[in-house]
Amino acid sequence: MCCGGCAKCLGTTLIPLTVLCTLANILLFFPGGNVEPSDHISEEVWYFGGILGSGILMVFPILVFFGLKNNDCCGCCGNESCGKRFAMFTSVIFAGVGVLGAGYSFILSAVALDRGPKCSMDNGTWTYPFENGNYLGNYSLWDACTAPESVVPWNLTLFSLLLVMSGAQMVLCAIQAVNGLLGTLCGDCKCCGKSSNVYSSVYETKTHKIKYYEFEVVMIYSLDLQENMVAPVSHHCLFTGPQSFMRHIK
Repeated sequence: MCCGGCAKCLGTTLIPLTVLCTLANILLFFPGGNVEPSDHISEEVWYFGGILGSGILMVFPILVFFGLKNNDCCGCCGNESCGKRFAMFTSVIFAGVGVLGAGYSFILSAVALDRGPKCSMDNGTWTYPFENGNYLGNYSLWDACTAPESVVPWNLTLFSLLLVMSGAQMVLCAIQAVNGLLGTLCGDCKCCGKSSNVYSSVYETKTHKIKYYEFEVVMIYSLDLQENMVAPVSHHCLFTGPQSFMRHIK
C-alpha cells in the first residue's frame, strides 16, 4: 500500500497549506488591517486566488488522497476490473485539479506582487502607484501610499505567502500525479477476490497435508501394536507422527 500511504502523507501536508492560503486571502480584504470600501481593495484580491484556487479546489484532491489509503482493493462494489488501479488513476485526475487551482493562485499572487497594492496618494486619488515591481527593491517608493497605513508591507507579505504556499501545493499535487501514474501502471495491491482465492487454496493444501499426516501415523502405529514390530516411519511424517496420533486418538 505504498502508493496509498504516500498519497495520504501528501494530503496531510496539503491541509495546513490550504487553510493558510484561505486565511491569507481573507486578510487581503482588510488592507493594512483596516476595513476599507470595496473599490479601495486591490483588484487581484477579488479573483479569490487563495480562497478558490488554493482553498476550495484543493479540498477535492485532499479527500481523494486520504481515501486511497483505506480504499477497498476490489473497489467499485467488488468489481474486480475496477480496483486500486482505477482509484490511483482517479487520484491523477484530482491531482491535476489541484495543480490548476494552485497554479491559478500562484499566477494571481505573482501579478499582484508585480503590480503592487492599490492605495491613496497625496492628492487623495486611489490608484496603483507602482509599475513592474519597482517598489520591491526600493523602500523609499512605499511613501507614495499615504493610506491605508502599512498597506504595502501588508500586501507584500500576504501575497508572498500565497505565492510560496501555492507553489508548494503545485509541487505536492504534481508528486501525487506521478505517484498515481505509478500506482495505475504497477498496481498498489492485488484484487481482494484474487487474493482470497490464493489464500483459500493454500489453506486447503495445508489441511490436506495435515489429514495425510494423521492417516500415515495411524497406519504405522496399528502395525506396531498388532505385529509387535517397529514399522518404518514415513518420511512425510518425520517426528510429528506421535503427536499427531495422540491428538487423533484423544
